[in-house]
Amino acid sequence: MRTDIPDDLRAEASVRDAEAALRTCVHCGFCNATCPTYLLTGNELEGPRGRIYLMKSVLEGRVAPSAATLDHIDNCLGCLACETTCPSGVLYSRLLDDARPRLEKMRRRGLVDRLQRGLIARLLPHPGRFRRALQLARWTRPLAGLLPRRFRHLATMAPRRLPAPAEVAVPGVHAARGPVRLRAALLTGCAQSVLGPEINDAAVRLLTRLGVEVVIPGEAGCCGALTYHMGERRQSLRWMANNIDVWGRLLDDGVDAVVLTTSGCATAVRDYGHLFAEDPERAEAAARVAGATRDITEVAADLGLGETVEVPPLRLAYHDACSLQHGLKIRDQPRRLLGEAGFEVVEIPEGHICCGSAGTYNLLRPQLAGPLQQRKADHIRGLEPDAVAAGNIGCIEQIGAAVDCPAVHTVELLDWATGGPRPAALAETGPA
Repeated sequence: MRTDIPDDLRAEASVRDAEAALRTCVHCGFCNATCPTYLLTGNELEGPRGRIYLMKSVLEGRVAPSAATLDHIDNCLGCLACETTCPSGVLYSRLLDDARPRLEKMRRRGLVDRLQRGLIARLLPHPGRFRRALQLARWTRPLAGLLPRRFRHLATMAPRRLPAPAEVAVPGVHAARGPVRLRAALLTGCAQSVLGPEINDAAVRLLTRLGVEVVIPGEAGCCGALTYHMGERRQSLRWMANNIDVWGRLLDDGVDAVVLTTSGCATAVRDYGHLFAEDPERAEAAARVAGATRDITEVAADLGLGETVEVPPLRLAYHDACSLQHGLKIRDQPRRLLGEAGFEVVEIPEGHICCGSAGTYNLLRPQLAGPLQQRKADHIRGLEPDAVAAGNIGCIEQIGAAVDCPAVHTVELLDWATGGPRPAALAETGPA
């Protein structure tokens, strides 16, 4: 595709990335076939091809960013199904990375929109604040109908009961059982540490059982993904820089890998090298961190599960998180591991289509996230599984709220099959 971007904008690294993506695109439209929002609306401007045209027009100065333009970009889930589908290899994510903060500066949002986004950005990346906010939301749930429409959804999505904080996955060094086969830094996540601390506990038990010495550094914080994908840059890049410094020192001290159980976070961390490529202080460390980043199923698959215990042959509907299948390109390892653990794994129809979680998307765009959630739930119900397995906390929360069976993290099931406790969510499922 031909571009006509002003020379002064080309001085920006993000614009050069965007232009490279634009010039790769041949406007074939294959991407629309796998775009969730195009699937729902049939609107060309709600598909990747239409959004590419809008972003190109804004960069070239041919289109002033209107409220409608901002809506079309906001409606993108960032699921990256289009990148998997594209025969030309267009890095659509590079276009989004430039467009979102650019539009934030060019088009002032309405007051309620700014307040909602500001509230999310100030709560979710901070586990202490997030927990207190969810506790408060439990009391405001009966009054949700009195809240402004944009805030009503936030109150109703709050879980009725919060799990206790993690018991095993606490900061420090967790010794491997037997000879050390790998040393890994584990990110426990901001939202996950509140909504799914049992996932982090299961991860530590599984990894140490497989011979991994696990380091949980107390100084590591939010990976920056949640706010970065909302178009915010100042705070998200600061969090990323902090983690690069923390994990960089650990890699210097002999840690082999940075392991994550949240694929949405892992996709962002694996991109640190690109995001900090022009930072003279952190470029090298960022590239090392990105190169050392691994999803926990990659580690478990490489090391092997070893000896397993007998578990009920539960029928699992395995959900591919978009960040796992499209971002990290991981599909086979989780399925293979669950099969080796003794579970029956069944495929969900339209497995490439997003469930509607997408970081903060289900909070900010419920009018599209809701139909995607129900579409996914309908496909799962048709399979009649005992449980849903997934590798990302956002998907687990989104799907779990819409299906009649438990939704659990893959690592909880692998921990159970190698000697750990039965996942709490499966307490009423199948034989003991």
